[in-house]
Amino acid sequence: MRVEDTPLQALYADLAREIPPRREALCQCRSTAELELHPAYRAVAPFVARALATPHLADFRRQEAPAKARYRILAWNIERGTEFEAQLEAFRSHPYLKTCDVLLLTEADAGMARSGNRMVSEELARELGMAQVFAPCYIALGKGSGVEREVEGENTLGLHGNAILSRYPIRDVRLIALDNGVDKMAHREQRLGRQAAVSARIDFPNLAVQAVSVHLDAQSTQRHRREQMRCVLDSADAGLPVILGGDWNTSTYDSSHAFRAILGFWRRVMMGVDHVIRNHYLHPENRFERDLFQLLRQRGFEYERSNQMGEHTICYDVCDPRATGSLREWVPEWCFAFIHWALRHHQGRCPMKLDWFATRGLQVADPLVIHDLREGRTVPMSDHDAIGMDVVV
Repeated sequence: MRVEDTPLQALYADLAREIPPRREALCQCRSTAELELHPAYRAVAPFVARALATPHLADFRRQEAPAKARYRILAWNIERGTEFEAQLEAFRSHPYLKTCDVLLLTEADAGMARSGNRMVSEELARELGMAQVFAPCYIALGKGSGVEREVEGENTLGLHGNAILSRYPIRDVRLIALDNGVDKMAHREQRLGRQAAVSARIDFPNLAVQAVSVHLDAQSTQRHRREQMRCVLDSADAGLPVILGGDWNTSTYDSSHAFRAILGFWRRVMMGVDHVIRNHYLHPENRFERDLFQLLRQRGFEYERSNQMGEHTICYDVCDPRATGSLREWVPEWCFAFIHWALRHHQGRCPMKLDWFATRGLQVADPLVIHDLREGRTVPMSDHDAIGMDVVV
């Protein structure tokens, strides 16, 4: 089933026709409140609402997958799918990725110039022979942030969201809307919409589970990320085992405003950079993001057996323009001299643990972080490492 064979074709055609001639007017708005009063937005608001509320399902499975004693789950922030060809090859040939049964993907583009205007999750599913559901979260009014603005061409749709791919049937799809941590129209990377987790029932032959691909806001407070997770947990099916996986942005920071982030940075410098890396950046559950993980426990979820604890899933490199491009848009340039100084004993790199699984009602085994998709490569496949684990039946 392709997008052009479904009613989504007409919806996406409406977006492609109606948004571009109004984009300049929409970008003049400096807040969501101002946007919602603008005649240009009111003209496209019905298309925007329908597009962001409509999951895109497609099934490219060529045969029924067999029952197993273990099912392998992967969660990966694929950084828009800008390195699509390398990612596709990894899913086909990487010793671990090629054995995965369910993929929980965050940051997947659909019709964005930065990723070749591909329908990223659909094309991955088609090439890998999997079922997929894509949950659009945002309609981007520009090409993205940082170096993404320099790419050639224009967006055809400008959609960005999260996805689930599976070798087994996908049913009972739900989109879980999450409130924004900051006003997406008040920043240079202007977007319509809000973050959304995507939930689906995966029917293995000998087990049914609810799988949820979760991306929590980077530009938000720790409390806001916890409240976003509360919305996800409120949607959990009481009658099924549950897997949550994705990029939870557990940076330990209040990143809702540059001033708060800068104060947080100096607090951590005063605590000792080595101490903070070892005990907080790699263990956000210890203190700064503790409330989020306590909430998981209160709701019957576990995370310690489902993750390789204390292992980084991203490494911020102050010398990498891809890493610093977006940060430079809301943090003053003078801050980077101090970041260089703080990381002088770490070659300008800072490891963090942002990507997680949490499970309820399941026996899990062998969690790991897959570093070789990013580390040691001239062009990393993503700025995040993939994480994996097995569900034991």
